[in-house]
Amino acid sequence: MSAPRERIDATTPGTGDASAYRDVWQRVIAEIESFRNGIRDLPVSRAPEPRALRSELAARYDLDRPVPLDALVADVSRLLRTWSVHVTHPRYFGLFNPSVRMAAIIGDALAALYNPQLAVWSHAPAAQELEHLVLRRFTEALGLDPETTASNFTTGGAESNLSAVLAALAHAVPEAGRQGLGAIRARPVIYLGEESHHSFVKIARMTGLGTDVLRTVPTTRRFAMDVGALAERVRADIAAGFRPLMIVATAGTTATGAIDPLPRVAAIAREHGAWFHVDAAWGGAAVLSPRLRDALAGIELADSVTWDAHKWLSVPMGAGMFFCRHPDAVRRAFDITTSYMPAETPEVDDPYRTTVQCSRRAIGLKVFLSVAELGLPGYGELVDRMARMGDRLRERLREAGWIVANDTPLPVVCFTHPSVERGDVTPAAILAILNARGRVWISQVTPAGGPALLRACITSYLTDEGDLECLVEELEIARAAGGAATRGSGTGRAG
Repeated sequence: MSAPRERIDATTPGTGDASAYRDVWQRVIAEIESFRNGIRDLPVSRAPEPRALRSELAARYDLDRPVPLDALVADVSRLLRTWSVHVTHPRYFGLFNPSVRMAAIIGDALAALYNPQLAVWSHAPAAQELEHLVLRRFTEALGLDPETTASNFTTGGAESNLSAVLAALAHAVPEAGRQGLGAIRARPVIYLGEESHHSFVKIARMTGLGTDVLRTVPTTRRFAMDVGALAERVRADIAAGFRPLMIVATAGTTATGAIDPLPRVAAIAREHGAWFHVDAAWGGAAVLSPRLRDALAGIELADSVTWDAHKWLSVPMGAGMFFCRHPDAVRRAFDITTSYMPAETPEVDDPYRTTVQCSRRAIGLKVFLSVAELGLPGYGELVDRMARMGDRLRERLREAGWIVANDTPLPVVCFTHPSVERGDVTPAAILAILNARGRVWISQVTPAGGPALLRACITSYLTDEGDLECLVEELEIARAAGGAATRGSGTGRAG
């Protein structure tokens, strides 16, 4: 990192008049345009040393003296450009962080400007109804009834999954909300596939259920939940006196993009009176695609669904969504009244009484603007395009001699190479070289306890075949360099 710059100073408080703020906004607009137009010319990532970055910031900002806003905007933009993994980059093939649409950026700015408080309907009726409008259409896309399904925006998938567990508890043990977990006569259990999201571990702790309630179900060679193993585990638990509370199926696992067999999991849940939850945080967007929709057949059977707009729908974080076919259970889980809140408006539900959050930002405004601008069919085309790029990446990897290790219609590609299988080079060595070069960014996973794999996910609607070619080229460079380093260190396999 370069030496710290001289401290930014200011001679007057940064209140500014209207013309000064107009100048600042022009700078922001210029930053948006130049960043988006020139993003392919930027490295995907540059990693500073934490101590050096903290020292630079401390030298520049003591937070005792005011700094002019135009100087702040310029400097913070520089810092964010320089020291970020640019997840909006077309060659970021990492986690589920997308390029964001301009309509969504504008929606977030409007939410900040008007700052509507969505705790109660009466404080923000326009924002509330715009959210309801888009949620109803998504409810229909999932195959659920918008007239009887409760839905709301959340901070993300973790909150949505928490909402599902709390609603399932309220549904199965209505008295638990008053009496606590002591009201549960038989110890509840929750079933998850090996590749399910880690948020359920935190949720088990937060709810007081404890992580012992979690039953990890093995996966098949396709990394989807083994339904036979699930059925056996449920029967064994019932015989031992446990109560199946919830079965969680995943529609698009984080590591491999696997889709659990939703209809078969739903049938087991129904047979044993368990709540059927589908965590479709990323994969839920497939219901908008005519080509991919059938891959999520069975999601309409769910008691609740998690779906994140800030993943495949290309809006800024965070914008999770929660859908539940049991509004009474949702109300039972979250309902509360207090004298300092405004009186409830007839014929509507105030969000503070039906969600985890009390004070709540207009999360869905950016989603509404994006959907309204493009239309749901347009979003389906966007999803299709990214899925096609995933298919093309599989083809190019195979043509270049790599081995694709997962099987999913979604654009997550897990892969290895014969040289990795021989022990000539490790995935970690390839990854370190590739990401250090900064032209692309991918990750490494070890699904279901198997060998480590490299993982590339199409997260940007801007990614094109040229970006895929760059990835394959960088992989070959990193593999060759990593193999040479391994041989030089004497850690490769002899012979």
